[in-house]
Amino acid sequence: MTTARQDKMRQYLRELSADFFNREAGPHSLITVTDVTISPDLKRATIFITTMPSSEEVRALEFAKRKRTDLREYIGSKTRLRALPVFEVKLDEGERARQRIDDIINQG
Repeated sequence: MTTARQDKMRQYLRELSADFFNREAGPHSLITVTDVTISPDLKRATIFITTMPSSEEVRALEFAKRKRTDLREYIGSKTRLRALPVFEVKLDEGERARQRIDDIINQG
């Protein structure tokens, strides 16, 4: 169960990280931030992403992981938080599975 503070921070980090990746990502793929989870102590955050086309997932994930320091600096410049969380970036496997199910349903 998350607290109101965690939910507010989660939404704010999601918006800022989505803005950052929209600005920084190259023309090879579209990186979409689908969710952010944050630890109860607000010290760690995991950013979940998907990419289009899906063939660029590995390169986009490597790019996002390389840019974590820049992302942290960007978020720090946009907020007045005393302590920023440490960021981790992962592919959103749940979203990918949902898309696959939608494709199967639409084919049938």
